[in-house]
Amino acid sequence: MSPVLADVLLVIALIGALALVHRPFGDYMAAVYSSKKHLRVEKWIYRSVGANPDAEMRWPAYLRGVLAFSAVSVLFLYLLQRVQDKLPLSLGFKPITPDQAFNTAASFVSNTNWQSYSGEVAMSHVTQTTGLAVQNFVSAAVGIAVAVALVRGFARSRTGDLGNFWADLVRGCVRILIPVSLIAAIVLVAAGAIQNFGDIHSITTLTGDKQAISPGAVASQEAIKDLGTNGGGFFNANSAHPFENPNGFTNLLEIFLLLVIPFSLPRTFGKMVGAVKQGYAILAAMAVIWFLGVVAVTITEYAHPGTASQLAGGAMEGKEQRFGEGPSSLFAVSTTMTSTGSVNSFHDSFQGLSGGVLMLGMMLGEIAPGGVGSGLYGMLIMAIIAVFIAGLMVGRTPEYLGKKIGTREIKLAACYILITPALVLIGTALAMALGKGESSMTNVGAHGFSEVLYAYTSASNNNGSAFAGFAANTEYHNTMLGLCMLLGRFVPMVFVLALAGSLAGQKPIPATAGTLHTEKPLFTGVLVGSILIITGLTFFPALALGPLAEGLAA
Repeated sequence: MSPVLADVLLVIALIGALALVHRPFGDYMAAVYSSKKHLRVEKWIYRSVGANPDAEMRWPAYLRGVLAFSAVSVLFLYLLQRVQDKLPLSLGFKPITPDQAFNTAASFVSNTNWQSYSGEVAMSHVTQTTGLAVQNFVSAAVGIAVAVALVRGFARSRTGDLGNFWADLVRGCVRILIPVSLIAAIVLVAAGAIQNFGDIHSITTLTGDKQAISPGAVASQEAIKDLGTNGGGFFNANSAHPFENPNGFTNLLEIFLLLVIPFSLPRTFGKMVGAVKQGYAILAAMAVIWFLGVVAVTITEYAHPGTASQLAGGAMEGKEQRFGEGPSSLFAVSTTMTSTGSVNSFHDSFQGLSGGVLMLGMMLGEIAPGGVGSGLYGMLIMAIIAVFIAGLMVGRTPEYLGKKIGTREIKLAACYILITPALVLIGTALAMALGKGESSMTNVGAHGFSEVLYAYTSASNNNGSAFAGFAANTEYHNTMLGLCMLLGRFVPMVFVLALAGSLAGQKPIPATAGTLHTEKPLFTGVLVGSILIITGLTFFPALALGPLAEGLAA
C-alpha cells in the first residue's frame, strides 16, 4: 500500500469514527447539562465546597465563579511546584523557579499547557498527578461550562439566568471527562503506554552510554491531555515519545481524542437550542476549515523539493519514522486547530508554508473545531459576526436563533475577536523590539521570526504547542507568555458571558420571510468566508514577515 493511500484511509477512518460518535455523544452532553438530578458523588462535592448547585446565576455571578476558581487553581499549582522537593515521590527534583512556576501554573489553569520545562527531569510524581493532571480535567471543564452558558443564552428568553457554574464544572468532570479518560487510559496502557510510580533508573545504551529513564503515570495524563485539548506532555518530546504514543494505533486514538468533544459539541448546541440543523451548520463550518488545513499541510510536506526530501518520500526532518508524513501532518493540524499543545512531530521542522497553516489554525481563534468549549463559543461569536455582515448586505436587522443582534451584542462580539490578536501582535512586537525574541531564536531570518510569532500565537490563543526551536525558558518569556495565557483565556470569557446574559434577557423574535436561514449551506459559506477574511486582514502582515516569506523563498 502506498503511503498516500494509507494516509487517505487514515483520514477516512478518523472521520468515520468521529461521525459515529457525534450524535450519541453530543446528545449525552446535552442531557448532562440539562439534567435537574445530581449524582451522589456530585452532592458530596457540592457540600464540601459549600455550593448550591440548584441556584441560578446571572452572568456576573457565573463569571465570578469562573475567575475565583481559576485564581485559586493558579495559586495552588504555583505553590505545589515551589515545594515539590519537600513532598513525597519528589524523585529528587528541585523546586521550580518562581518565573517558570508562574508560567506553568498560568499555562495549565488556562488550558494552554505550554511547557518551558522538560517534564521527565523537572516535575515530581505529585506535581504531575495532583497538580498538572488535575488541572487538565478542571480547566477543560471550565471551558465547556462557559460554552454551555452561552448556549443557554440562546436557548432562554426573558431571564438573565445562565445556570450554575459549580454544577456545570462538576458535571463536566464527573460525567464526561473522567469516564472517557479512564477508558482511554486503559486502552493506551493495553497498547503500550506506561503507567506507574517507579523511581528513575539507569540503562546502558547500545553505544555503552548511560541513560536515565523516567517512569510515571503517563497513560492517565495522556488521555486527559488529549481529550481535554490540554496538551502538556509528561515527557519533553510529548506525543513523539514512545512511552506516550507507542504506535500508529495510539497515534490515531490520540487524534480522535483531540477532536471528539469539539466536533460533538455542535450537536449539543443544536439539541439545547431545539434546532439540530443549526448545530450541523456550525459543525460544517468547523469541518471545512479543518479539512482544508489537513490537505494543505499534507500536500506541502509531501511535495517539498530537495534531494533529501525526495529520497525520503517527503520532508521527514523532525518527524517520527514510525508515523511519517501523513499522520504527522494530520496530528499537527488537529492540535493547532484545537487548543491543544500536544505534538507528535516538531513544528519547527515543517516547511515554511506548512508552518504558516499551523499558525493560521491558531490565529483563527482555534474554532475548527477548537478547544473543549472554547471552540464552540468562539465559533458562535463568529456566527454572530457573520449574521451581522449578512444583515448589512441585505439591509435587515440581524437576527440569530430568534435573538436580535443589536449594538450591545456586536460590541461584545467585536471585543472578543480583538483580544487575542492584540495579545499576539503586541507580544511579538515587544519581544522583537526589546531583543528578547531575537536572543531566544535558534534560527535567523524569516524562520526565526516565525518562532517568536508562533510562541505568542500559541500562548495568547491557549494552544500550548511550540515550534520547538524557541528558547522560551527565560524570565522575560516565562512572565510575558504567562500573562498572555491568562489574558487570552479569561478576558474573552468576560465578553462571552456578558453576551450570554444579554441574549438570555431578550424575548424571542418570530421568524419571518426575510429571516436569514442560518441552518443552510449558504450561511455556512458566509461563516467560513467571514472567518478567513477577518483573520487574514488581522494577521497577514505578520505572516508575510515569517512563514510566507520563508515558504516563497524556498
